[in-house]
Amino acid sequence: MNQSKGLIKWHEFVKSREMSKLNGFIAEDAVFHSPVVWTPQKGKKIVQIYLAAAGQIIGNDHFEYVREILNDNCAVLEFKTIIDGISVEGVDLITFNNKDQLTDMKVMIRPLKAVNIVHQKIGEFLMKMKQ
Repeated sequence: MNQSKGLIKWHEFVKSREMSKLNGFIAEDAVFHSPVVWTPQKGKKIVQIYLAAAGQIIGNDHFEYVREILNDNCAVLEFKTIIDGISVEGVDLITFNNKDQLTDMKVMIRPLKAVNIVHQKIGEFLMKMKQ
């Protein structure tokens, strides 16, 4: 199955970790479902902040997508990485609109040690952003 333009743009962002790659890519009404925050994060600006954090913390030099399942405007991307010596496995569930913009993203992570380290690192990143 061919990748959508939205998914191609996503992979470009993941590879480069350049925030400028997200300009025009995230829909104004986008929603991000964090593995460590219960409430959905709504709106382009907050989604960009969470994706910046994820790009730095989860999308490090060890990050690798190991499987993709594609269906029309949706993608399920399984990944693995290492954070502070802890193996992290997870899934990105991404939905794109008809303009190839990201409209919804849910990240799920395992095992518990991985969730804990991601929670810690994302919290630290967000605190730095507030300063």
